[in-house]
Amino acid sequence: MNLFGGIISIQSITYLMFTVFAIASVGYALGRVTVKGISLGTAGVFIVALLYGCFFYDSLSTALVVGESTYVSNALKIVENMGLILFVTSVGFIAGPNFFGNFKKNFKSYVVLALVIIIMGGLACAGCIVVGKNFTDLSVQELTAMLVGLLSGSLTSTPAFSAAKSTVAPELEDLVSVGHGIAYLFGVIGVVLFVQIIPKILKVDMAEERKKLVVADTSGAKKEYKGKLIEMDEFGFMPFALAAILGIFIGSIKIGNFSLTTTGGCLLVSLVFGHFAHFGSVSVTPKTSTLKVFRELGLMLFLIGAGVAGGASFVKYFEAVYFIYGIIMTLVPMIVGFLFAKYVLKLSILNNLGSITGGMTSTPALGTLINTAGTENVASAYAATYPVALIAVVLVSQFLIIIFR
Repeated sequence: MNLFGGIISIQSITYLMFTVFAIASVGYALGRVTVKGISLGTAGVFIVALLYGCFFYDSLSTALVVGESTYVSNALKIVENMGLILFVTSVGFIAGPNFFGNFKKNFKSYVVLALVIIIMGGLACAGCIVVGKNFTDLSVQELTAMLVGLLSGSLTSTPAFSAAKSTVAPELEDLVSVGHGIAYLFGVIGVVLFVQIIPKILKVDMAEERKKLVVADTSGAKKEYKGKLIEMDEFGFMPFALAAILGIFIGSIKIGNFSLTTTGGCLLVSLVFGHFAHFGSVSVTPKTSTLKVFRELGLMLFLIGAGVAGGASFVKYFEAVYFIYGIIMTLVPMIVGFLFAKYVLKLSILNNLGSITGGMTSTPALGTLINTAGTENVASAYAATYPVALIAVVLVSQFLIIIFR
């Protein structure tokens, strides 16, 4: 079979599937290890995938493709994108019934918080550029490309990464990729640990906080349809697939260099489907059990695809100073955003943390927060903040490249 321009056999595809499930099994085992109530959860899969990429990427290339190793990265990108589609579409369906009521109630808070987070990330990046140019042999343009890549990795933002690559000169694109790969590790792990540690530090009563979240959300719930709905299939695969198809199409529409991407498109369409629940007498809501399975499966695939590819770049281009810059760009916006939401916007802890995961565009952290909070209603805050942050981080990344050109 000729795929991606390289020769991939059925045995190669089987080997890729074997690798995916092997990483998943070890990763989930690692994620179960708990230290003082803190665990990696599904992010353990990312750690194992990263380590696999560090040490076995070349072996994977040899096993999969007779041709250039870049085709292996395309195969991993398929795994990653499939995971994103499954995860984000599931989140949209889950958040949909309460999203619009919650968004209407807290509209200003979500928009302001998303902007605060991204602007602080941009300022942290600008500060690192100003300071870093005195301690590097890179030109200002090269350093900017590297650090804007670090910013996109720190916020685990694929749209910002793509926008940065399309804005810099062609010869600087590799530096953007390197920066993204170096910062991505802490960008994932930092937010995952944050949403677990903060409730413990504040000694949060989760049962009480869940009640506050439900009170805030149910105001936007839709009324039940009076009559029997037509189910297209037992598990709701058809409406899920339809939402994904429409989401991919909408996400592919570009206005200049900006697009919602597959992530934003699938999130938008599934929110609408989840909100209305049915069109006429036809149900467009998958079963809750289906959504939970797809959400976890999607997160697993996303972390494996991103982790293996990131692991190869991490080892090849790692320098301690850039890793430190990445940590700064993750911690500053996250901590400032949390404090702003807590003391200025007065959001409840779960709305606060849900908004932080959206503002940091952190898909893995949302999965962790759902497990930590014991409720999927936190997805509404993520879904409300995410689109604003998505647009803002793309614009900020392009702005930084322009002003430091």
